[in-house]
Amino acid sequence: MNSTESSTAVVVVTVTEDNLDQRIDNFLMSRLKGVPKSVIYRIIRKGEVRVNKGRVKPEYKLKIGDNVRVPPVRVRPEADKNLFVGDPLKKRLEASIVHEDDGLIVINKPSGIAVHGGSGVSLGVIEALRLMRPQQRYLELVHRLDRDTSGCLMIAKKRSVLKKLHDDLRENRMEKSYTALLWGRWNGLQHRIDAPLRKFHLPSGERVVRVSADGKPSLTLFRQLELYDNATLVEAKPVTGRTHQIRVHAQHGGHAIAGDDKYLHREQGDYFAEKGLQRLFLHASVLQLVDVQGQKQRFKAPLPDELKAFLERL
Repeated sequence: MNSTESSTAVVVVTVTEDNLDQRIDNFLMSRLKGVPKSVIYRIIRKGEVRVNKGRVKPEYKLKIGDNVRVPPVRVRPEADKNLFVGDPLKKRLEASIVHEDDGLIVINKPSGIAVHGGSGVSLGVIEALRLMRPQQRYLELVHRLDRDTSGCLMIAKKRSVLKKLHDDLRENRMEKSYTALLWGRWNGLQHRIDAPLRKFHLPSGERVVRVSADGKPSLTLFRQLELYDNATLVEAKPVTGRTHQIRVHAQHGGHAIAGDDKYLHREQGDYFAEKGLQRLFLHASVLQLVDVQGQKQRFKAPLPDELKAFLERL
């Protein structure tokens, strides 16, 4: 459910298969966007939220046909009320769809567009799609890509699809392949970087990820595709799914990603900038998964024109 209105009266919602087995706290967070988590848990604890006229705990899992009483709550003023999707963004996102069926959308996300709002960004891919498709009852991100990374991004149109794909991601049953251009010549056809990663916050508030002995286990497989004078084109397969994993593992291997303003040395960045690169050269090129019907699916996002043109200049 994607209703975002702040209610001034009690609303009773009947649960459909879209929300089967969803926890009541997560259901309310999805429905009441802009309401602080503390308020969600308070209205559950005080019994203002009822399921089939009875009190429930936050971990209660919804069943088809449940009647959920949602009390009136105050939504933060910054919640999505005045968001607007301009025609250029609409056209760009519609043209980026590489696959759509009744349960899943896969788009070739352009670089420079966030997957969701927050941190100074009011409108991301998911908010834009919801505004573009008001008749679509359910739209949720399956996973995330960094703002500057382009390529395959999955959006679920059904909760059952979201749950299945989340399980597959957690159990490493889904294969993701990225195309990346790295600094320097990384000799050898294959490289395995097995190094634990941990998030850190700098005094400025900026978040970075570093290899750290007390970090989470992380594994990336790299395969050489092409060697240039001062660069190497690779296929990168993240076996685990940590924040900035490919970017930090490439840096750890001595070959940070071209255009990476967070993990690439400045003089190396200048080399690529002087040749005309204006973005991070990291692209989620292929996704392979088994859908809810048990069919193997392979989605491919072509390398963006600006990255193709840059490789030709090299």
